[in-house]
Amino acid sequence: MREYAVPALAEVAPSTNLTDAVVANAGKRPHAVAFRRKVGGAWQDVTAGQFLADVEQVAKGLVAAGIQPGDRVGLMSKTRYEWTLVDYAIWFAGGITVPIYETSSAEQVAWILGDSGAVAAVVENEGHAQTLSGVRSRLADLRDVWCIERGSLADLTAAGSEVTDEDLAARRRRMDLDTIATIIYTSGTTGRPKGCELTHGNFVVLAANTIRKLEEVVEAESASTLLFLPLAHVFARFIQVLCVESGAVMGHTPDVKNLVQDLGEFRPTFVLSVPRVFEKVYNSAEQKAESEGKGKIFRRAAEVAVQYSRSLDTGGPGLGLRIQHAVFDKLVYGKLRAALGGKAQYAISGGAPLGERLGHFFRGIGLVVLEGYGLTETTAPTSVNLPAMVRIGTVGPPLPGTRARVADDGEILLAGPHVFRGYWNNPEATAEAFSDGWFKTGDLGEITDDGCLKVTGRKKEIIVTAGGKNVAPGLLEDRLRAHPLISQTIVVGDQQPFVAALVTLDAEMLPTWLANNGKPALTVEQAARDEDVHAAIQAAVDEANRAVSRAESIRAFRVLATDFTEESGHMTPSMKLKRAVVLKEFADDVNAIYSS
Repeated sequence: MREYAVPALAEVAPSTNLTDAVVANAGKRPHAVAFRRKVGGAWQDVTAGQFLADVEQVAKGLVAAGIQPGDRVGLMSKTRYEWTLVDYAIWFAGGITVPIYETSSAEQVAWILGDSGAVAAVVENEGHAQTLSGVRSRLADLRDVWCIERGSLADLTAAGSEVTDEDLAARRRRMDLDTIATIIYTSGTTGRPKGCELTHGNFVVLAANTIRKLEEVVEAESASTLLFLPLAHVFARFIQVLCVESGAVMGHTPDVKNLVQDLGEFRPTFVLSVPRVFEKVYNSAEQKAESEGKGKIFRRAAEVAVQYSRSLDTGGPGLGLRIQHAVFDKLVYGKLRAALGGKAQYAISGGAPLGERLGHFFRGIGLVVLEGYGLTETTAPTSVNLPAMVRIGTVGPPLPGTRARVADDGEILLAGPHVFRGYWNNPEATAEAFSDGWFKTGDLGEITDDGCLKVTGRKKEIIVTAGGKNVAPGLLEDRLRAHPLISQTIVVGDQQPFVAALVTLDAEMLPTWLANNGKPALTVEQAARDEDVHAAIQAAVDEANRAVSRAESIRAFRVLATDFTEESGHMTPSMKLKRAVVLKEFADDVNAIYSS
């Protein structure tokens, strides 16, 4: 058993809550820009003073509507300024925010609002309102539903006109570090989602200590970020809190289709993303270069970027490498940085492993990806690579005030002020989640000699072949998804003679890949049967297999004519694979692999 602890760097008064930073920011620098929001196609500044006023007005409306301290209020919307506004307004009113993914089904909405006992909900649009309307008869506690695009926030502001500042201040003063701030429901990969109770202290104490370690990122002059990940997920939610606590300027963009344009206009200094986005950026750039007859140049530029990054860990680049890097910076790297707005120096990545190749590539082009690790139960990050300590291939050291332990069976255990208090209305699951005060993550890993955490797999996903070999599928799956043709994959082989995989094709990248390889246009169904496509995927499998022993390697694969998506029910809103669902639905395909 190994353990690593990092002492806290910031102390927070017990009476503190999440609303304090909003009030403090407005008091210290009321005219400083806190947010930039897109209105009518143009970005408009929102000052710290204006944000406080907006929040207080909506909060007074919630109080007037009968929201009591401790009441749960659902929030279902895309990532937009109003999401953050309503979130903080609920806290100002003393309530508990219950976020819901805007893509959630009626059944999921009913479960989350019903299990949490929500008395009200704020939704974004008519479609969300209709989804909620269809299940409202099952929600006995639900009184009010407000719709952002119907103008309900203005209605709340008008309704709260008689609520005094003193009334609102009294609500705020009732909360402290131990008060529940939000109930975030887990993705539900293995059954009904469970509601994680996260307190004001979970967020505030973790944010205070994170700021001390990420000062160069979040407290740099003109620090800013553009959020495009769903705020219903704890990762984006924590960054929201981190920006408010640190004073970094935050923007929101709800539609990733306009992301490149929005990044170019907003020009963030750091970005928040997940590995799949970084894979898409790399693969799109590579295929674009290929289509322009510059594929060889791009591949050499990528090699140099990786070599340059690796050299930073071993004494620095030599003269020859520096010259090559400078040439490719003008030809290739600068254009890639420009796609992120041109000012981004850092990216924070979480949700899944990034992989060493991409980590070194992006650092080599001038964007340092700080890969981190955490769960909903740990208020997002429990460890993260730091600007002064980047260890690519790891998820960095534990953040100040947190502790990590690797049990004898390899499971990662965590403790600290960022760990949740328990699952809402589920004492059995809460008891099962802890052991002697340590939260059992269910993830497997190790702690390096310099105190960094490495995540090697998921305990429940370990495959045991008929020969008794234990195989962690995550590494193989991550490496396969790096190929431009591959969208998703699931490695199989439990109690089977060898390891295999089901693979789905990336419909967005397919046309470019076909054109670059001199092939006619094909549908996904046709491509799934195409010999050249199979050959390309076999090459990707061979490359992935280089990371494991022969007994763990993929010996066969099957290309599916459909994809695993949230809409198809195979992925969670946070893009985690529902393995049990996939294995059940595609059992015939798995059986075909082993019967051939």
